[in-house]
Amino acid sequence: MDKKTEVVLFSSTAIALYGYDQGMMSLINTNRDYLSTIGIAEESPLVGVIVSVYYLGCAVGAILASWLADELGRKPSIFTCLAVTSLGNLIMFLSGLGYGKGAIYVIFIGRIVMGLGVGGIDAVIPVYSAELSSEGGRGKALAQEFQSNIFGLNMAFALNLFVTITLGKTNQWAWRIPIIIMQVYPILLLAFIYRLPETPRWFISKERHEDAKNALEDIYGGDKAEEKFDELKAAFGEESSQTVNYSDMLFPSGSQFHPTMVTVMGQVNQALTGYGAVSVYGPQIFELLGFGVRNAEYLTLGNYVSYFCLMTFAWLLIDKVGRRILMLGGAFGISICFLLLTLLGGLAMNASKLGIPNLAVSIPGIVALYIATGFFGIGWLAEPWLIPTEIFPSSARAQGAAISVVIWGLANFGVTLLTPIGFNNLDYWLFLVFAVTNGFAGWWTWAYSPETGGRSFEENQSFFTDAKEQDTWRVSRINKGEFRHMPNSEKDDADGETAPLLSGSS
Repeated sequence: MDKKTEVVLFSSTAIALYGYDQGMMSLINTNRDYLSTIGIAEESPLVGVIVSVYYLGCAVGAILASWLADELGRKPSIFTCLAVTSLGNLIMFLSGLGYGKGAIYVIFIGRIVMGLGVGGIDAVIPVYSAELSSEGGRGKALAQEFQSNIFGLNMAFALNLFVTITLGKTNQWAWRIPIIIMQVYPILLLAFIYRLPETPRWFISKERHEDAKNALEDIYGGDKAEEKFDELKAAFGEESSQTVNYSDMLFPSGSQFHPTMVTVMGQVNQALTGYGAVSVYGPQIFELLGFGVRNAEYLTLGNYVSYFCLMTFAWLLIDKVGRRILMLGGAFGISICFLLLTLLGGLAMNASKLGIPNLAVSIPGIVALYIATGFFGIGWLAEPWLIPTEIFPSSARAQGAAISVVIWGLANFGVTLLTPIGFNNLDYWLFLVFAVTNGFAGWWTWAYSPETGGRSFEENQSFFTDAKEQDTWRVSRINKGEFRHMPNSEKDDADGETAPLLSGSS
């Protein structure tokens, strides 16, 4: 197995951790033994708090992991995050096992600790992958990794559904088994990580030139290693004067404030699509459309399988048509589907009064939700994670990815916290809220998010330099709208930050 395949497999499996947690919590939230063990009712707001506090852990974990990634290297940071994830998962499994008092506090601690690990993984893995990919293949590589995120979602939900059907919602092992099986992911990854290369760019940034050469030889063999080393060293020399800290990124006067805002709004808009809520509360949505509990669970699994299959179009298209088109099309498509779901949800809840057969509205509701989920997977799952790895200089890339995860964590904390409250109080009108927020996400992307596909890191950074000189953030007004679309022609050669480290051959 070549290094490219090993890195993609490793990164994909690591990203699957997040998907597994979403699928795991979907049915745990409705397990009666789980609710009884931690001492809350199914309608309690604490159900949402337990789910959402994980995202706060992710936000903190991203900051810590990005610091480790810059100081100690991408691999040591990933190793630490995997170990923390494993610990948090074990704490969750042990909550209330053989005791009752204080179980809710243990589950909270487990969720936070696991969030620390998964948030760190989500911050460092995209950087690690991007630094080992070519500019013509960055999108495909990350989209494939995020398809494995959906595989993790499917695996967890299918396993959860199987043990729930087999053991029942009153059996403690129906919720403990899916939790502990998650250990497979971090343990396998910890056992495999020693085979992977550290990124030569990180070695060069620390002036560990011999280590960089060894890493390049591990990737390429001896013939190309010296040439690639010279290219990367020259690229780093151009950036070495750009010392970037968080104040440069978070304050309007900072040199990296504009790309930071593009990163922040990408993650805010992803949360506003509503799909963090759909992933965690899928069965409740189908129940709102008029289905019974078990049928709603089967339909949720079907939605996740469709999600996984449709995600294939994301990695087939993302480097062909670009990030912007997929994000704009995704936001528009999801908005239309949620408008339909608002109408269909209202008809489903009042079907008996209106004399409408349940299936006449519930079946179109299934189709609309399945299509909306596909639009999200193609247009919004990978793109907000990819863009931050493409628009910052090497000296700020890990920090940019950390900010991305922090905002993702905080935004999803809010959405997953408020969603069950919304279902309990707004019913089908919650779909209308998401239709409006998707409209906003599409508008902001059209106005302010540049197309970063098919360009080198340096070319993408030039967009922000030109934006500052032209005193505007509107994509259509910068360089005659050049960044509204992919470049017209491919470059013949690549060098510096453009150069692929893991291209077609190893």
